[in-house]
Amino acid sequence: MDYEPDPYSVATKIAVDALSRRARSRGELAEILAKRGTPEDVAERLIDRLVTQKLVDDHAFAQEWSRLRHRSKGLSRRVLAQELRKKSIAPEVIDEVLGEISRDDEIIAARNLVAKKLRSLNCFDSEVQYRRLHSLLARKGYSSNIISEAIRLELAIAS
Repeated sequence: MDYEPDPYSVATKIAVDALSRRARSRGELAEILAKRGTPEDVAERLIDRLVTQKLVDDHAFAQEWSRLRHRSKGLSRRVLAQELRKKSIAPEVIDEVLGEISRDDEIIAARNLVAKKLRSLNCFDSEVQYRRLHSLLARKGYSSNIISEAIRLELAIAS
């Protein structure tokens, strides 16, 4: 006798496994379930239940993701917005969450990156230091105004 597992139960196990590793956005969970062959209607019903049970919360996910990535990696709002879009977070949620990161917060994060990187650059002349620091901050998504200000302030302290 062949036993065919219930698609909803299979989807629940897949979702719980994914959520046990880290928090997920609604879109990420839908993508994981789709890749594993879960019928769309089953995935939608399951995700709706997980949202109702507050196991999936895009706003809380976006807040935590952006806070951690901004603090630990020094990422700018622009790069965080790109990452959140890839995770299928709604544009209005992204705008609201990233609105909590001020220009001053970005300058502080950029300055921290500059201060950390400067320690490994003291054997280079100031032009090379500036270029490398500028490149680092540009890769993190900072605007040229923030880059210039962060580098100027940190170089003034280092001098």
